[in-house]
Amino acid sequence: MLTALARTATRRPLTMILFWALFLLLGFGLGTGVFARLSDNVPEVPGTESESAARYLDRVDPVGESITAVVAGTGVTGAEIRGQVEAAVTELRDIAGVAAVPDPYTTPGLTSEDGRAVLIPVTLEGGLDDDGEKETVDAAVDRVHEIEAPEVHVSGGPLLGTQLGGQAQKDVLNAELISLPVVLVLLLVIFGGLRAAGLPLLVAVSGIAGAFLALFVFSYLTDISVFAIQVTTMLGLGLAVDYALLMLVRFREERRTTADLAEAVHRTVAAAGRTVLFSGLTVAVSLTGLLVFPSVFLRSMGLAVAAVVVIDMLAALTLLPALLMRFGGKIPPAKERPEGEEGRVFARLARFAARRRVAVLAVVVPALLVLALPVAGMRINTGDANQLPASSEARQLFDTVDAHFPAGTGVAPVTVVMKPGTDPAVAERVQALSPGAETRRLPGGADVLEIPSPGTVDGDTATDLVKEIRELRGGESVEVTGPAAQLVDFRAMLSERTPWAALTVLAGIFLLLFAFTGSVLLPLRTIATTLLSLGAALGVVVWVFQDGHLAGLLGSEELGALSLTAPPLIIAIAFGLAMDYELFILARMREARQQGEDEREAVVTGLRRSGRVVTCAALLLAVVFAAFMTGGFAPILQIGLGLTLAVLIDATIVRMLLVPATMMLLGRYAWWAPKPLRRVHDRIGLSEEPPAPAPREPAGV
Repeated sequence: MLTALARTATRRPLTMILFWALFLLLGFGLGTGVFARLSDNVPEVPGTESESAARYLDRVDPVGESITAVVAGTGVTGAEIRGQVEAAVTELRDIAGVAAVPDPYTTPGLTSEDGRAVLIPVTLEGGLDDDGEKETVDAAVDRVHEIEAPEVHVSGGPLLGTQLGGQAQKDVLNAELISLPVVLVLLLVIFGGLRAAGLPLLVAVSGIAGAFLALFVFSYLTDISVFAIQVTTMLGLGLAVDYALLMLVRFREERRTTADLAEAVHRTVAAAGRTVLFSGLTVAVSLTGLLVFPSVFLRSMGLAVAAVVVIDMLAALTLLPALLMRFGGKIPPAKERPEGEEGRVFARLARFAARRRVAVLAVVVPALLVLALPVAGMRINTGDANQLPASSEARQLFDTVDAHFPAGTGVAPVTVVMKPGTDPAVAERVQALSPGAETRRLPGGADVLEIPSPGTVDGDTATDLVKEIRELRGGESVEVTGPAAQLVDFRAMLSERTPWAALTVLAGIFLLLFAFTGSVLLPLRTIATTLLSLGAALGVVVWVFQDGHLAGLLGSEELGALSLTAPPLIIAIAFGLAMDYELFILARMREARQQGEDEREAVVTGLRRSGRVVTCAALLLAVVFAAFMTGGFAPILQIGLGLTLAVLIDATIVRMLLVPATMMLLGRYAWWAPKPLRRVHDRIGLSEEPPAPAPREPAGV
C-alpha cells in the first residue's frame, strides 16, 4: 500500500502538488468561512433535561435571548449621559426583533450605587432565524456604541459567540505568525539548509488548510465550538511538522545509501511512511473516544481533530514524496559520522536505563505519580468571563459590572419550567427556595420560574440548587435548565460515559500497536507508561489553573476549576501524541531486531537511531503549542500547557528512561505473542519490506 502511494507520487509529482495546491486554496478560501459559524454553547448535551427544557422554551417562549450593554466611566445620572442613554433605549425598542428594553434609571438594580455605571439589557424576540437575529443584534450594538462615554461595552447572548469567533481568528493568526518563523529557524538548525527546512512548513500549511476546511464542512453538520479553531489548528500544524520531520530524516539517510532519487523516496515511504501511517491512525483512534460522549461539542471536536490528523498523514505520505521527487535532489544526504558518534547521548541513556532499570522505575514512576496527585481533586465548570482575554469586549463588560455592581449581578438564573398540570404544592415548594424568584406564564399554560443564584453561574450554590429542585419535584413535569443545570448534566454525562470512552480508546490502541509490533505485552507497557506522562501533565494543569500556582505567569489567575473543555481534549489528544513518539522508537527497535540484533542491543540501537528525531519533533510541537498560549483564552491556555507538558514529559523522561528500562525488564518477552495471535499478525499485520541495513547508521538529523 505504502509503496503504491510512493510510486503514484513519484510518477506524477506535479499532478500531486497541483492537487494539494488546490486543496490549500479551498482551505484558506472557503474554509476560513468557519469563523462566522462558531458556537459558544459548549455545555449542551442532547437528550439531557437541561437541553430538553431549553428546546421547549425555544418553541413556546415569546422572549428570546438577550444582550447586555454597560455604560460607565463617568457620572451616568447627569443630564448629558442620561439623555444619551434614554434616547438610545427609545431607539433600541423600535428595532425590529427587539422584544423589550427596560428603563435603566427606573428599574431596580440597573444603575450602580456609585452612579458611575448603568446596565442596558436588550431582550430579543423568540423564534428569530439566524439572519434576523444577526441583523437585530448588529443594529442594537451599533446604536449602543453611539453613546459617548469613557466605557461602552456590549456582549452576551448570541453576540458572545461572534465576539469569541473574532478573537479566535485573531489568536490563530498571531499564533501562526509566532510559531511558523520559530519552527523555520529550528528546522534550519536541524537540517542546515533552507530547502529541507521549507518542506515541512509546506506540509504544515496544508495541515492548517485542512483544519479550516474540515471545520467548515462539519459546521454544516453540527455546532462547532469557538475553541475548535485553536485546537485543530495547533494540532494540524504540529503533527504536520512532526510527520514531515520523520520522513525527511529517513530520506536523507536513504540518500546516503542510494543515488537513485525515486528509489530513495520509495524506501523512505516504505520505512518511515509505515510509522507515519500507524501514528496517524493511532492519534485518530485516540480521538474516537470523544465520539462516545453525546455532547455535541466533544463529538464535533473528535471528528474535526481526527479529520485534521488524517489530512496531515495523507499530506506526509503523498505531498511530501512528490515534493521530494521534484526538489529532493538538492537536499544533502545525512552526514557520515565515525563509529560510536551517532546518537551516542541517547545510546548512553538507553544503556544507563537498561543497567539501572529498577532504580529508574523506582525514581521516575513515583515522581510522575506525585505530579499527577492534583488530578484527584480536579473540578470542571463552564467558567465565566474571567476565562476570556482582558482585551475582549465580553471580559471588559464583566470587569466593569464587577467593579460597579453587587456580586451576582448579571449572573444567569436557574430556570425552572413547570409544565401545565404541575401539582401546585410542588410549585410552591420550588418557589419557596428563593424569595427573589420571578415567575411568568408562557403561551400554553406553562410557568417559567427564574431563580437568582448568589455566586457564580456555575458555582456550588447554583449547582446545588439545581439538584435540590430536581429532588423536590418528584414525578411532576418540572424541568430545570440554564448554565448551572447544563453543567450538572455535563458532569453526569462525563461520569457515565468516560469508562466506555476509555475502553474504546484503549482497545483500539491495543489492536493498532499489536498490528504494528506483533506483540501483546508491548501495547500494555506502552499504555501504562503513556498514562503516567498524561497524568503528570494534567496534574500540573490542575495545580496551575485550578489552584492558582504560577497562573499569573501565563496571563491567567486562580480559577477554582478547569474549563470543562480542557480535560477531555488534553487526555484524548495527548494520549494520541504520546503514541507518536512511542511508534518512532518502536519502529527503529523492530527494525534493529529484524537486522539480527538481540533484545538488549535492539533497544539501544532503536533509541540511538530515533532519539534525536523524537527530541526535535517534541521541541517543534512544544513551540507550536506554546505559541497558541499567547491568545489569553483560559481554556486554550489549559489545553496548550497540558499538551506542551505531555509532549515534553513523554519525549524525554518516559521515552528516554522508562521505555528502555521497561523493555529491559521484559527482555525477549517484550515481543512475545501467543502462537494463534502470532499467526493472525503474520496474516493481517500491516508491514512493508524492511530496508536493507545501511553501511553505517546516520546520527538522525
